[in-house]
Amino acid sequence: MSDTTSPTPSPAQRTGTFTCLACGLVVAELAPDDSRRNHCPSCLCSRHTVDQRERGHSECGGRMTPLSIAALRTGRWALVHRCVRCGELSLHQVSTDDNQLILMRLAVRPLAEPPFPLEVFSEL
Repeated sequence: MSDTTSPTPSPAQRTGTFTCLACGLVVAELAPDDSRRNHCPSCLCSRHTVDQRERGHSECGGRMTPLSIAALRTGRWALVHRCVRCGELSLHQVSTDDNQLILMRLAVRPLAEPPFPLEVFSEL
């Protein structure tokens, strides 16, 4: 279902690209659903361009690595990124062409690597 309130992407947005800081892939600025992309669909890394506290442009420009998955109230998934330079966290919505293997690894990590020993359950 498309969002009728979003404007049609401009020709510049349709042809705009950026190069991933982590893997070097040249990425289209628009995802397949015409939403603006802010991370690499291959390695899921991003660039720190928005200051989450001030809601303005960030001068940091550091690489943001995917840390985990968040399930939004809408049912959609979002990537939780952490900047390797300044440590700031941010959310980026998952795109339809994002690497599904990495998404699943992030989603199951809390179950595969719990923060407590699983042997505790055998004693219950």
